[in-house]
Amino acid sequence: MADGDAWTGVVVKKSRAMYDGANLYRKLEVQLDGGEVRDVKVKRDLWKSLEVGDRVTKASGADPERG
Repeated sequence: MADGDAWTGVVVKKSRAMYDGANLYRKLEVQLDGGEVRDVKVKRDLWKSLEVGDRVTKASGADPERG
């Protein structure tokens, strides 16, 4: 699945890590409506606003958002 693809799904896990020792990355594990599970890097504000069970959508060419 390319970054430009559109999708919708449900948050099944939230995580954050310092992969390079300097930057904190925020990830969501999202189960897409088709059943596939995908790791998605998101911005801090979105990460903070979401909980497990919340819906997330991504329009083609756009960042993921709550919804």
